[in-house]
Amino acid sequence: MCGIAGLMTTDGSTPPRAVLERLQAALAHRGPDGTGYYRNGNVGLMQGRLAIIDLETGDQPLFEPEGAALIGNGEIYNYIELKAELTGVAFATKSDCEVPLHLYRRDGLDFTQRLRGMYALAIHDPVTGHLVLARDPFGIKPLYYVETRGCFAFASEPEALIRSGLASVELIRQTRNELLQLQFTTGRDTVYAGIKRVLPGETVVVVEGRVVERRRREALPAGAPVALKTEAALQELDRVLHDSVLLHQRSDVPYGMFLSGGIDSTSLLSLMAELNDRPVKAFTIGFPGAQAADERPAARAAAESVGAEHVEIEFREADFWHLLPEVAAALDDPVADYAVLPTWKLARVAREAGLKVILSGEGGDELFAGYGRYRSVMRPWWAGGKMLRGRGNFDGLGLLRGDLTGWRDGMVAADVRAAGEGRTRLQIAQATDCADWLPNDLLTKLDRCLMAFGIEGRTPFLDPVVAEFAFRLPDDLKIRDGLGKWLLRRWLQDRMPAADALARKKGFTVPVADWLRKRGATLGPLVARQPGIREICLPDAVERLYVTLDRKRHGFAAWSLLFYALWHRAHIQRRAPERDVFQTLSALD
Repeated sequence: MCGIAGLMTTDGSTPPRAVLERLQAALAHRGPDGTGYYRNGNVGLMQGRLAIIDLETGDQPLFEPEGAALIGNGEIYNYIELKAELTGVAFATKSDCEVPLHLYRRDGLDFTQRLRGMYALAIHDPVTGHLVLARDPFGIKPLYYVETRGCFAFASEPEALIRSGLASVELIRQTRNELLQLQFTTGRDTVYAGIKRVLPGETVVVVEGRVVERRRREALPAGAPVALKTEAALQELDRVLHDSVLLHQRSDVPYGMFLSGGIDSTSLLSLMAELNDRPVKAFTIGFPGAQAADERPAARAAAESVGAEHVEIEFREADFWHLLPEVAAALDDPVADYAVLPTWKLARVAREAGLKVILSGEGGDELFAGYGRYRSVMRPWWAGGKMLRGRGNFDGLGLLRGDLTGWRDGMVAADVRAAGEGRTRLQIAQATDCADWLPNDLLTKLDRCLMAFGIEGRTPFLDPVVAEFAFRLPDDLKIRDGLGKWLLRRWLQDRMPAADALARKKGFTVPVADWLRKRGATLGPLVARQPGIREICLPDAVERLYVTLDRKRHGFAAWSLLFYALWHRAHIQRRAPERDVFQTLSALD
Protein backbone atom coordinates (compact mmCIF):
# COMPACT_ATOMS: atom_id res chain seq x y z
CA MET A 1 0.00 0.00 0.00
CA CYS A 2 1.17 3.49 -0.75
CA GLY A 3 0.20 7.09 -1.20
CA ILE A 4 -0.02 8.36 -4.77
CA ALA A 5 -0.61 11.81 -6.23
CA GLY A 6 0.03 13.82 -9.36
CA LEU A 7 -1.18 16.46 -11.75
CA MET A 8 -1.53 17.31 -15.43
CA THR A 9 -1.37 20.97 -16.42
CA THR A 10 -3.81 22.50 -18.90
CA ASP A 11 -1.25 24.75 -20.63
CA GLY A 12 1.41 22.12 -21.31
CA SER A 13 3.85 23.40 -18.70
CA THR A 14 5.86 21.02 -16.52
CA PRO A 15 4.33 20.61 -13.03
CA PRO A 16 6.49 22.28 -10.37
CA ARG A 17 8.54 19.90 -8.27
CA ALA A 18 7.56 21.91 -5.18
CA VAL A 19 3.88 20.97 -5.63
CA LEU A 20 4.76 17.28 -5.89
CA GLU A 21 6.85 17.62 -2.73
CA ARG A 22 3.92 19.20 -0.87
CA LEU A 23 1.72 16.30 -1.98
CA GLN A 24 4.37 13.87 -0.75
CA ALA A 25 4.61 15.57 2.64
CA ALA A 26 0.84 15.32 3.12
CA LEU A 27 0.89 11.60 2.25
CA ALA A 28 4.09 10.66 4.09
CA HIS A 29 2.23 8.47 6.61
CA ARG A 30 0.99 6.28 3.74
CA GLY A 31 4.44 5.70 2.27
CA PRO A 32 7.23 5.91 4.86
CA ASP A 33 9.60 3.51 3.04
CA GLY A 34 10.60 5.60 0.03
CA THR A 35 9.48 8.22 -2.46
CA GLY A 36 9.46 8.22 -6.25
CA TYR A 37 8.93 11.20 -8.56
CA TYR A 38 8.18 11.43 -12.29
CA ARG A 39 7.89 14.46 -14.55
CA ASN A 40 7.36 14.22 -18.28
CA GLY A 41 5.82 16.97 -20.37
CA ASN A 42 2.74 18.33 -18.61
CA VAL A 43 2.46 15.43 -16.14
CA GLY A 44 4.02 15.03 -12.72
CA LEU A 45 3.55 11.95 -10.51
CA MET A 46 4.57 11.10 -6.97
CA GLN A 47 4.46 7.85 -4.98
CA GLY A 48 5.27 7.30 -1.32
CA ARG A 49 5.99 3.62 -0.75
CA LEU A 50 4.98 1.26 2.03
CA ALA A 51 7.19 -1.73 1.23
CA ILE A 52 5.25 -5.01 1.49
CA ILE A 53 6.29 -7.16 -1.49
CA ASP A 54 9.52 -7.03 -3.55
CA LEU A 55 11.24 -5.05 -0.83
CA GLU A 56 14.40 -4.44 -2.87
CA THR A 57 12.98 -4.03 -6.38
CA GLY A 58 9.50 -2.58 -5.93
CA ASP A 59 10.23 1.13 -6.22
CA GLN A 60 7.95 3.24 -8.40
CA PRO A 61 7.27 4.65 -10.94
CA LEU A 62 7.33 1.50 -13.08
CA PHE A 63 7.82 1.64 -16.85
CA GLU A 64 6.97 -0.51 -19.87
CA PRO A 65 8.96 -0.67 -23.15
CA GLU A 66 6.98 2.02 -24.98
CA GLY A 67 7.48 4.54 -22.22
CA ALA A 68 4.26 4.47 -20.20
CA ALA A 69 4.81 5.07 -16.46
CA LEU A 70 2.73 3.75 -13.56
CA ILE A 71 2.34 4.61 -9.89
CA GLY A 72 -0.01 2.51 -7.78
CA ASN A 73 -1.43 1.93 -4.33
CA GLY A 74 -2.42 -1.64 -3.46
CA GLU A 75 -1.70 -5.19 -4.53
CA ILE A 76 -2.51 -7.02 -7.77
CA TYR A 77 -3.19 -10.76 -7.43
CA ASN A 78 -3.20 -12.34 -10.87
CA TYR A 79 -3.91 -15.77 -12.18
CA ILE A 80 -0.80 -17.75 -13.17
CA GLU A 81 -2.17 -18.19 -16.68
CA LEU A 82 -2.53 -14.42 -17.07
CA LYS A 83 1.11 -13.83 -16.18
CA ALA A 84 2.20 -16.60 -18.49
CA GLU A 85 0.10 -15.10 -21.26
CA LEU A 86 1.69 -11.69 -20.76
CA THR A 87 5.19 -13.18 -20.63
CA GLY A 88 4.61 -14.13 -24.25
CA VAL A 89 4.30 -10.41 -25.01
CA ALA A 90 8.01 -10.12 -24.22
CA PHE A 91 8.56 -8.63 -20.82
CA ALA A 92 10.14 -9.87 -17.63
CA THR A 93 8.06 -8.87 -14.62
CA LYS A 94 9.69 -7.87 -11.37
CA SER A 95 6.35 -7.82 -9.63
CA ASP A 96 2.63 -8.09 -10.25
CA CYS A 97 2.44 -4.30 -10.04
CA GLU A 98 3.84 -4.21 -13.56
CA VAL A 99 0.99 -6.29 -14.96
CA PRO A 100 -1.45 -3.34 -15.33
CA LEU A 101 1.10 -1.51 -17.50
CA HIS A 102 1.40 -4.35 -19.96
CA LEU A 103 -2.32 -5.04 -19.97
CA TYR A 104 -2.85 -1.35 -20.70
CA ARG A 105 -0.50 -1.50 -23.68
CA ARG A 106 -2.22 -4.65 -24.97
CA ASP A 107 -5.89 -3.98 -24.11
CA GLY A 108 -6.10 -0.20 -23.90
CA LEU A 109 -8.66 1.21 -21.49
CA ASP A 110 -10.13 -2.25 -20.88
CA PHE A 111 -6.95 -3.25 -19.02
CA THR A 112 -8.68 -3.33 -15.62
CA GLN A 113 -11.08 -6.09 -16.71
CA ARG A 114 -8.33 -8.65 -16.10
CA LEU A 115 -7.02 -7.30 -12.81
CA ARG A 116 -7.61 -9.21 -9.59
CA GLY A 117 -6.73 -7.28 -6.49
CA MET A 118 -7.09 -3.95 -4.72
CA TYR A 119 -5.68 -0.88 -6.37
CA ALA A 120 -5.77 2.81 -7.11
CA LEU A 121 -3.33 3.63 -9.87
CA ALA A 122 -2.26 6.21 -12.42
CA ILE A 123 -0.66 5.62 -15.82
CA HIS A 124 0.90 8.33 -17.96
CA ASP A 125 1.19 7.40 -21.62
CA PRO A 126 3.45 9.92 -23.42
CA VAL A 127 2.58 8.32 -26.77
CA THR A 128 -1.11 9.32 -26.54
CA GLY A 129 -0.80 12.16 -24.05
CA HIS A 130 -3.24 10.38 -21.73
CA LEU A 131 -3.24 10.32 -17.96
CA VAL A 132 -5.30 7.30 -16.89
CA LEU A 133 -6.61 6.77 -13.35
CA ALA A 134 -8.23 3.52 -12.20
CA ARG A 135 -9.69 2.18 -8.97
CA ASP A 136 -10.60 -1.38 -7.97
CA PRO A 137 -14.28 -2.41 -8.30
CA PHE A 138 -15.08 -2.38 -4.58
CA GLY A 139 -13.19 0.85 -3.89
CA ILE A 140 -10.84 -0.77 -1.38
CA LYS A 141 -8.16 1.77 -2.23
CA PRO A 142 -9.09 5.48 -2.26
CA LEU A 143 -8.50 8.00 -5.05
CA TYR A 144 -9.65 11.63 -5.29
CA TYR A 145 -9.25 14.40 -7.85
CA VAL A 146 -9.86 18.08 -8.49
CA GLU A 147 -10.08 20.06 -11.74
CA THR A 148 -8.83 23.65 -11.54
CA ARG A 149 -8.27 26.31 -14.18
CA GLY A 150 -4.61 25.36 -14.40
CA CYS A 151 -4.56 21.60 -13.85
CA PHE A 152 -6.15 18.27 -13.09
CA ALA A 153 -4.75 16.88 -9.82
CA PHE A 154 -5.30 13.62 -7.92
CA ALA A 155 -4.25 12.07 -4.62
CA SER A 156 -4.96 9.18 -2.27
CA GLU A 157 -6.51 11.57 0.26
CA PRO A 158 -8.39 14.89 -0.05
CA GLU A 159 -6.17 16.39 2.64
CA ALA A 160 -3.17 16.14 0.30
CA LEU A 161 -4.98 18.19 -2.36
CA ILE A 162 -5.94 20.78 0.27
CA ARG A 163 -2.53 21.05 1.92
CA SER A 164 -0.77 21.36 -1.42
CA GLY A 165 -2.93 24.35 -2.34
CA LEU A 166 -4.80 22.58 -5.15
CA ALA A 167 -8.23 22.55 -3.44
CA SER A 168 -10.19 24.51 -0.86
CA VAL A 169 -12.20 23.48 2.22
CA GLU A 170 -15.55 24.90 1.15
CA LEU A 171 -18.37 22.56 2.25
CA ILE A 172 -21.09 21.21 -0.03
CA ARG A 173 -24.24 21.49 2.06
CA GLN A 174 -26.10 18.56 0.51
CA THR A 175 -23.12 16.26 1.02
CA ARG A 176 -22.75 17.50 4.59
CA ASN A 177 -26.44 16.66 5.08
CA GLU A 178 -25.75 13.11 3.86
CA LEU A 179 -22.95 12.77 6.38
CA LEU A 180 -25.14 13.82 9.27
CA GLN A 181 -28.15 11.72 8.28
CA LEU A 182 -26.33 8.59 7.03
CA GLN A 183 -22.91 8.78 8.82
CA PHE A 184 -21.17 8.65 5.40
CA THR A 185 -21.45 10.33 2.00
CA THR A 186 -22.37 8.83 -1.35
CA GLY A 187 -21.37 8.97 -4.98
CA ARG A 188 -18.71 11.07 -6.67
CA ASP A 189 -18.95 14.23 -4.57
CA THR A 190 -17.01 14.48 -1.33
CA VAL A 191 -18.01 16.92 1.37
CA TYR A 192 -15.53 19.46 -0.11
CA ALA A 193 -16.54 21.61 -3.09
CA GLY A 194 -14.51 20.58 -6.12
CA ILE A 195 -12.93 17.42 -4.68
CA LYS A 196 -14.35 14.31 -6.33
CA ARG A 197 -13.91 10.59 -5.95
CA VAL A 198 -12.82 8.26 -8.69
CA LEU A 199 -15.71 5.85 -8.28
CA PRO A 200 -15.13 2.19 -7.40
CA GLY A 201 -14.31 0.30 -10.60
CA GLU A 202 -13.94 3.49 -12.62
CA THR A 203 -11.27 4.26 -15.22
CA VAL A 204 -10.83 7.97 -15.97
CA VAL A 205 -8.94 9.38 -18.96
CA VAL A 206 -7.47 12.89 -18.71
CA VAL A 207 -6.09 14.87 -21.66
CA GLU A 208 -4.62 18.37 -21.34
CA GLY A 209 -5.88 18.57 -17.77
CA ARG A 210 -9.50 17.67 -18.47
CA VAL A 211 -11.49 14.43 -18.12
CA VAL A 212 -12.40 13.17 -21.59
CA GLU A 213 -13.64 9.63 -20.93
CA ARG A 214 -14.91 7.36 -18.16
CA ARG A 215 -15.44 3.61 -18.05
CA ARG A 216 -16.75 1.43 -15.21
CA ARG A 217 -16.08 -2.14 -14.17
CA GLU A 218 -18.84 -3.50 -11.95
CA ALA A 219 -17.98 -5.14 -8.66
CA LEU A 220 -20.93 -7.53 -8.69
CA PRO A 221 -22.18 -9.84 -11.44
CA ALA A 222 -25.40 -9.11 -13.28
CA GLY A 223 -28.47 -11.28 -13.14
CA ALA A 224 -30.61 -13.24 -10.71
CA PRO A 225 -29.41 -15.84 -8.20
CA VAL A 226 -28.23 -19.15 -9.60
CA ALA A 227 -29.84 -22.36 -8.33
CA LEU A 228 -27.37 -24.26 -6.16
CA LYS A 229 -27.76 -27.07 -3.63
CA THR A 230 -26.28 -26.70 -0.17
CA GLU A 231 -23.51 -29.27 -0.44
CA ALA A 232 -22.31 -27.98 -3.80
CA ALA A 233 -22.40 -24.43 -2.45
CA LEU A 234 -20.35 -25.41 0.61
CA GLN A 235 -17.69 -27.04 -1.57
CA GLU A 236 -17.42 -24.01 -3.85
CA LEU A 237 -17.36 -21.62 -0.89
CA ASP A 238 -14.48 -23.59 0.60
CA ARG A 239 -12.58 -23.39 -2.69
CA VAL A 240 -12.98 -19.66 -3.33
CA LEU A 241 -12.23 -18.65 0.26
CA HIS A 242 -9.10 -20.80 0.40
CA ASP A 243 -7.90 -19.26 -2.83
CA SER A 244 -8.59 -15.69 -1.74
CA VAL A 245 -7.03 -15.95 1.72
CA LEU A 246 -3.94 -17.62 0.24
CA LEU A 247 -3.52 -14.72 -2.19
CA HIS A 248 -4.17 -12.06 0.43
CA GLN A 249 -1.43 -13.49 2.66
CA ARG A 250 1.27 -12.79 0.07
CA SER A 251 3.76 -10.61 1.90
CA ASP A 252 7.47 -10.19 2.50
CA VAL A 253 6.79 -8.55 5.88
CA PRO A 254 5.00 -9.72 9.06
CA TYR A 255 1.20 -9.86 8.92
CA GLY A 256 -1.75 -10.66 11.17
CA MET A 257 -5.50 -10.16 11.42
CA PHE A 258 -8.24 -8.37 13.33
CA LEU A 259 -10.45 -10.88 15.15
CA SER A 260 -13.80 -9.58 16.39
CA GLY A 261 -15.25 -12.94 17.39
CA GLY A 262 -17.91 -12.64 14.68
CA ILE A 263 -18.52 -14.92 11.72
CA ASP A 264 -16.43 -13.06 9.13
CA SER A 265 -13.18 -12.61 11.02
CA THR A 266 -13.42 -16.07 12.59
CA SER A 267 -13.77 -17.57 9.11
CA LEU A 268 -10.58 -15.79 8.07
CA LEU A 269 -8.82 -17.02 11.22
CA SER A 270 -9.79 -20.60 10.42
CA LEU A 271 -8.28 -20.40 6.93
CA MET A 272 -5.19 -18.46 7.95
CA ALA A 273 -4.43 -21.05 10.63
CA GLU A 274 -4.68 -23.81 8.02
CA LEU A 275 -2.53 -21.99 5.46
CA ASN A 276 0.29 -20.84 7.78
CA ASP A 277 3.11 -22.80 9.35
CA ARG A 278 3.36 -20.34 12.25
CA PRO A 279 0.62 -19.29 14.68
CA VAL A 280 -1.62 -16.54 13.34
CA LYS A 281 -1.27 -13.19 15.09
CA ALA A 282 -4.82 -12.11 15.94
CA PHE A 283 -5.88 -8.87 17.66
CA THR A 284 -9.18 -8.46 19.51
CA ILE A 285 -10.58 -5.43 21.31
CA GLY A 286 -13.11 -5.25 24.13
CA PHE A 287 -14.84 -2.70 26.38
CA PRO A 288 -14.34 -3.40 30.10
CA GLY A 289 -17.11 -2.43 32.49
CA ALA A 290 -19.53 -1.48 29.71
CA GLN A 291 -22.99 -2.76 28.89
CA ALA A 292 -21.97 -3.45 25.29
CA ALA A 293 -21.48 -7.10 24.38
CA ASP A 294 -17.86 -8.12 24.90
CA GLU A 295 -16.73 -10.38 22.07
CA ARG A 296 -13.38 -11.24 23.61
CA PRO A 297 -14.52 -14.59 25.06
CA ALA A 298 -15.78 -15.77 21.65
CA ALA A 299 -12.61 -14.54 19.95
CA ARG A 300 -10.47 -16.17 22.64
CA ALA A 301 -12.19 -19.53 22.19
CA ALA A 302 -11.72 -19.39 18.42
CA ALA A 303 -8.07 -18.39 18.74
CA GLU A 304 -7.34 -21.15 21.24
CA SER A 305 -8.97 -23.75 18.99
CA VAL A 306 -6.41 -23.07 16.22
CA GLY A 307 -3.44 -22.16 18.39
CA ALA A 308 -3.33 -18.50 17.34
CA GLU A 309 -1.13 -15.94 19.02
CA HIS A 310 -3.98 -13.90 20.47
CA VAL A 311 -3.60 -10.31 21.68
CA GLU A 312 -6.51 -8.84 23.66
CA ILE A 313 -6.80 -5.07 23.91
CA GLU A 314 -9.04 -2.95 26.09
CA PHE A 315 -10.74 0.20 24.85
CA ARG A 316 -11.66 2.25 27.89
CA GLU A 317 -13.79 5.31 28.40
CA ALA A 318 -10.61 7.38 28.80
CA ASP A 319 -9.51 6.20 25.34
CA PHE A 320 -12.71 7.60 23.88
CA TRP A 321 -12.16 11.09 25.27
CA HIS A 322 -8.45 11.19 24.42
CA LEU A 323 -8.38 9.54 20.99
CA LEU A 324 -11.47 10.98 19.33
CA PRO A 325 -9.97 14.38 18.37
CA GLU A 326 -6.99 12.81 16.59
CA VAL A 327 -9.20 10.20 14.91
CA ALA A 328 -11.54 12.92 13.59
CA ALA A 329 -8.49 14.80 12.31
CA ALA A 330 -7.31 11.71 10.40
CA LEU A 331 -10.67 11.16 8.67
CA ASP A 332 -10.39 13.84 6.00
CA ASP A 333 -13.18 12.09 4.04
CA PRO A 334 -15.46 11.96 7.09
CA VAL A 335 -17.07 8.79 8.45
CA ALA A 336 -19.22 9.25 11.55
CA ASP A 337 -19.01 5.57 12.43
CA TYR A 338 -17.98 4.95 16.03
CA ALA A 339 -16.23 1.75 14.96
CA VAL A 340 -13.37 4.03 13.88
CA LEU A 341 -12.34 4.25 17.53
CA PRO A 342 -11.52 0.58 18.24
CA THR A 343 -10.08 0.23 14.71
CA TRP A 344 -7.70 3.09 15.43
CA LYS A 345 -6.45 1.53 18.67
CA LEU A 346 -6.16 -1.93 17.08
CA ALA A 347 -4.05 -0.44 14.29
CA ARG A 348 -1.73 1.28 16.74
CA VAL A 349 -1.18 -1.90 18.76
CA ALA A 350 -0.61 -3.98 15.61
CA ARG A 351 2.05 -1.54 14.42
CA GLU A 352 3.73 -1.56 17.82
CA ALA A 353 3.85 -5.36 17.46
CA GLY A 354 5.85 -4.96 14.24
CA LEU A 355 3.13 -5.78 11.68
CA LYS A 356 2.74 -4.03 8.33
CA VAL A 357 -0.19 -6.05 6.92
CA ILE A 358 -3.58 -6.81 8.48
CA LEU A 359 -6.35 -9.02 7.08
CA SER A 360 -9.86 -7.95 7.99
CA GLY A 361 -13.40 -9.25 7.46
CA GLU A 362 -14.94 -6.23 5.69
CA GLY A 363 -17.34 -7.27 2.95
CA GLY A 364 -18.64 -10.46 4.55
CA ASP A 365 -21.89 -8.86 5.68
CA GLU A 366 -22.54 -7.25 2.31
CA LEU A 367 -21.79 -10.30 0.15
CA PHE A 368 -23.35 -12.99 2.35
CA ALA A 369 -26.25 -10.84 3.68
CA GLY A 370 -25.41 -10.47 7.35
CA TYR A 371 -27.17 -7.24 8.27
CA GLY A 372 -30.56 -7.28 9.96
CA ARG A 373 -31.74 -4.59 7.54
CA TYR A 374 -31.55 -7.13 4.73
CA ARG A 375 -34.14 -9.31 6.41
CA SER A 376 -36.37 -6.27 6.76
CA VAL A 377 -35.95 -5.30 3.09
CA MET A 378 -37.03 -8.77 1.98
CA ARG A 379 -40.39 -8.46 3.75
CA PRO A 380 -43.32 -6.62 2.10
CA TRP A 381 -44.34 -3.36 3.77
CA TRP A 382 -47.47 -4.87 5.26
CA ALA A 383 -45.35 -7.48 7.04
CA GLY A 384 -42.97 -4.96 8.59
CA GLY A 385 -40.63 -4.46 5.63
CA LYS A 386 -38.73 -1.19 5.50
CA MET A 387 -36.94 0.90 2.92
CA LEU A 388 -33.15 0.69 3.10
CA ARG A 389 -32.06 3.70 5.21
CA GLY A 390 -35.45 5.32 4.89
CA ARG A 391 -34.98 7.50 7.99
CA GLY A 392 -32.10 9.81 8.77
CA ASN A 393 -30.27 10.05 12.08
CA PHE A 394 -31.82 13.44 12.93
CA ASP A 395 -35.35 13.00 11.61
CA GLY A 396 -38.00 13.92 14.20
CA LEU A 397 -35.59 14.87 16.99
CA GLY A 398 -36.26 18.62 16.93
CA LEU A 399 -32.57 19.56 16.75
CA LEU A 400 -32.32 21.22 13.36
CA ARG A 401 -32.80 24.80 12.23
CA GLY A 402 -34.33 23.48 9.00
CA ASP A 403 -34.56 20.34 6.89
CA LEU A 404 -31.38 18.61 5.81
CA THR A 405 -32.49 18.54 2.19
CA GLY A 406 -31.30 16.13 -0.47
CA TRP A 407 -29.69 13.67 1.90
CA ARG A 408 -31.37 10.60 0.34
CA ASP A 409 -30.66 11.51 -3.29
CA GLY A 410 -27.44 9.54 -3.47
CA MET A 411 -29.00 6.47 -1.86
CA VAL A 412 -31.93 6.59 -4.27
CA ALA A 413 -29.56 6.82 -7.24
CA ALA A 414 -27.54 3.85 -5.96
CA ASP A 415 -30.72 1.85 -5.38
CA VAL A 416 -31.96 2.51 -8.93
CA ARG A 417 -28.59 1.57 -10.40
CA ALA A 418 -28.50 -1.63 -8.34
CA ALA A 419 -31.87 -2.86 -9.62
CA GLY A 420 -30.50 -4.93 -12.49
CA GLU A 421 -32.59 -7.33 -14.50
CA GLY A 422 -33.74 -10.32 -12.48
CA ARG A 423 -32.18 -9.25 -9.20
CA THR A 424 -34.10 -10.00 -6.01
CA ARG A 425 -34.91 -7.37 -3.38
CA LEU A 426 -32.11 -8.80 -1.27
CA GLN A 427 -29.59 -8.52 -4.10
CA ILE A 428 -30.62 -4.92 -4.76
CA ALA A 429 -30.07 -4.01 -1.10
CA GLN A 430 -26.69 -5.76 -1.13
CA ALA A 431 -25.62 -4.01 -4.33
CA THR A 432 -26.72 -0.63 -2.96
CA ASP A 433 -24.59 -1.15 0.14
CA CYS A 434 -21.62 -2.25 -1.99
CA ALA A 435 -21.91 0.93 -4.06
CA ASP A 436 -21.65 3.46 -1.21
CA TRP A 437 -21.84 2.18 2.38
CA LEU A 438 -18.97 -0.23 1.86
CA PRO A 439 -16.42 2.03 0.10
CA ASN A 440 -17.40 5.34 1.72
CA ASP A 441 -17.85 4.13 5.30
CA LEU A 442 -16.28 0.77 6.13
CA LEU A 443 -13.35 0.82 3.72
CA THR A 444 -12.58 4.51 4.28
CA LYS A 445 -12.55 3.85 8.03
CA LEU A 446 -10.19 0.89 7.58
CA ASP A 447 -7.92 2.75 5.18
CA ARG A 448 -7.43 5.88 7.28
CA CYS A 449 -7.02 4.06 10.58
CA LEU A 450 -4.47 1.59 9.24
CA MET A 451 -2.57 4.02 7.04
CA ALA A 452 -2.15 6.44 9.95
CA PHE A 453 0.18 3.78 11.38
CA GLY A 454 1.75 2.56 8.11
CA ILE A 455 -0.23 -0.69 7.83
CA GLU A 456 -1.71 -2.21 4.70
CA GLY A 457 -5.27 -3.50 5.08
CA ARG A 458 -6.45 -6.51 3.09
CA THR A 459 -10.02 -7.75 2.70
CA PRO A 460 -10.21 -11.32 1.35
CA PHE A 461 -14.02 -11.30 1.12
CA LEU A 462 -13.81 -8.45 -1.39
CA ASP A 463 -12.14 -10.57 -4.02
CA PRO A 464 -13.86 -10.69 -7.45
CA VAL A 465 -13.91 -14.49 -7.43
CA VAL A 466 -15.53 -14.60 -3.98
CA ALA A 467 -17.99 -11.86 -4.96
CA GLU A 468 -18.97 -13.62 -8.19
CA PHE A 469 -19.87 -16.71 -6.18
CA ALA A 470 -21.46 -15.12 -3.11
CA PHE A 471 -23.64 -12.48 -4.72
CA ARG A 472 -25.43 -14.98 -6.97
CA LEU A 473 -26.19 -17.46 -4.21
CA PRO A 474 -29.91 -18.18 -3.77
CA ASP A 475 -31.51 -15.93 -1.17
CA ASP A 476 -32.27 -18.89 1.09
CA LEU A 477 -28.56 -19.78 1.27
CA LYS A 478 -27.86 -16.28 2.50
CA ILE A 479 -30.77 -15.88 4.95
CA ARG A 480 -32.42 -18.90 6.59
CA ASP A 481 -34.17 -19.49 9.91
CA GLY A 482 -33.83 -15.79 10.68
CA LEU A 483 -30.03 -15.94 10.37
CA GLY A 484 -28.01 -13.88 7.91
CA LYS A 485 -24.87 -15.32 6.30
CA TRP A 486 -26.38 -18.78 6.67
CA LEU A 487 -24.08 -20.57 4.20
CA LEU A 488 -20.96 -18.97 5.66
CA ARG A 489 -22.15 -19.91 9.16
CA ARG A 490 -22.79 -23.50 8.12
CA TRP A 491 -19.33 -23.72 6.51
CA LEU A 492 -17.65 -22.31 9.63
CA GLN A 493 -19.62 -24.57 11.95
CA ASP A 494 -18.24 -27.61 10.14
CA ARG A 495 -14.67 -26.29 10.28
CA MET A 496 -14.62 -24.80 13.78
CA PRO A 497 -17.29 -26.06 16.21
CA ALA A 498 -15.80 -23.80 18.92
CA ALA A 499 -17.10 -20.78 17.00
CA ASP A 500 -20.75 -21.82 17.56
CA ALA A 501 -21.44 -20.24 14.18
CA LEU A 502 -25.14 -21.10 13.96
CA ALA A 503 -25.97 -19.32 17.22
CA ARG A 504 -27.42 -15.83 17.13
CA LYS A 505 -24.75 -13.23 17.75
CA LYS A 506 -24.94 -9.58 18.72
CA GLY A 507 -23.41 -7.18 16.24
CA PHE A 508 -20.21 -5.34 17.10
CA THR A 509 -20.96 -2.14 19.00
CA VAL A 510 -19.15 0.50 21.02
CA PRO A 511 -20.72 1.85 24.27
CA VAL A 512 -20.46 5.45 23.12
CA ALA A 513 -23.92 6.46 24.40
CA ASP A 514 -23.02 5.26 27.92
CA TRP A 515 -19.89 7.41 27.93
CA LEU A 516 -21.71 10.44 26.52
CA ARG A 517 -24.46 10.10 29.14
CA LYS A 518 -21.92 10.36 31.97
CA ARG A 519 -20.49 13.66 30.71
CA GLY A 520 -23.52 15.01 28.88
CA ALA A 521 -24.15 18.04 31.09
CA THR A 522 -20.60 19.27 30.50
CA LEU A 523 -20.37 18.21 26.87
CA GLY A 524 -23.70 19.58 25.63
CA PRO A 525 -22.86 23.31 25.90
CA LEU A 526 -19.42 22.74 24.35
CA VAL A 527 -20.87 20.96 21.33
CA ALA A 528 -23.77 23.42 20.98
CA ARG A 529 -21.52 26.45 20.54
CA GLN A 530 -19.20 24.98 17.88
CA PRO A 531 -19.46 26.90 14.57
CA GLY A 532 -20.23 23.80 12.53
CA ILE A 533 -23.05 22.83 14.90
CA ARG A 534 -24.55 26.33 15.29
CA GLU A 535 -24.97 26.52 11.53
CA ILE A 536 -27.36 23.56 11.41
CA CYS A 537 -28.75 23.01 14.92
CA LEU A 538 -30.67 24.89 17.60
CA PRO A 539 -28.18 25.33 20.49
CA ASP A 540 -30.75 24.90 23.26
CA ALA A 541 -32.02 21.69 21.67
CA VAL A 542 -28.48 20.34 21.43
CA GLU A 543 -27.86 21.02 25.11
CA ARG A 544 -31.11 19.27 26.05
CA LEU A 545 -30.15 16.28 23.88
CA TYR A 546 -26.98 15.64 25.88
CA VAL A 547 -28.81 15.49 29.20
CA THR A 548 -31.64 13.22 27.96
CA LEU A 549 -29.76 10.37 26.28
CA ASP A 550 -32.39 7.79 27.18
CA ARG A 551 -33.04 6.38 23.70
CA LYS A 552 -30.78 4.75 21.14
CA ARG A 553 -31.55 7.36 18.48
CA HIS A 554 -30.69 10.16 20.91
CA GLY A 555 -27.36 8.53 21.68
CA PHE A 556 -26.48 8.16 18.03
CA ALA A 557 -27.48 11.76 17.28
CA ALA A 558 -25.30 13.00 20.16
CA TRP A 559 -22.36 10.94 18.87
CA SER A 560 -22.85 12.25 15.31
CA LEU A 561 -22.90 15.87 16.46
CA LEU A 562 -19.79 15.40 18.59
CA PHE A 563 -17.89 13.75 15.75
CA TYR A 564 -18.98 16.43 13.28
CA ALA A 565 -18.00 19.24 15.65
CA LEU A 566 -14.49 17.80 16.01
CA TRP A 567 -14.19 17.00 12.31
CA HIS A 568 -15.36 20.49 11.30
CA ARG A 569 -12.88 22.06 13.69
CA ALA A 570 -9.97 20.03 12.26
CA HIS A 571 -10.77 20.15 8.54
CA ILE A 572 -12.84 23.28 7.92
CA GLN A 573 -11.50 25.59 10.62
CA ARG A 574 -8.03 23.98 10.22
CA ARG A 575 -7.29 23.83 13.95
CA ALA A 576 -5.11 21.06 15.40
CA PRO A 577 -6.63 18.78 18.05
CA GLU A 578 -5.83 19.36 21.71
CA ARG A 579 -5.18 16.73 24.40
CA ASP A 580 -8.77 15.45 24.66
CA VAL A 581 -12.34 16.15 23.56
CA PHE A 582 -13.03 18.77 26.23
CA GLN A 583 -9.83 20.75 25.71
CA THR A 584 -10.28 20.60 21.95
CA LEU A 585 -13.83 21.98 22.06
CA SER A 586 -12.99 24.53 24.75
CA ALA A 587 -10.02 25.86 22.75
CA LEU A 588 -12.40 27.79 20.49
CA ASP A 589 -13.31 30.18 23.31
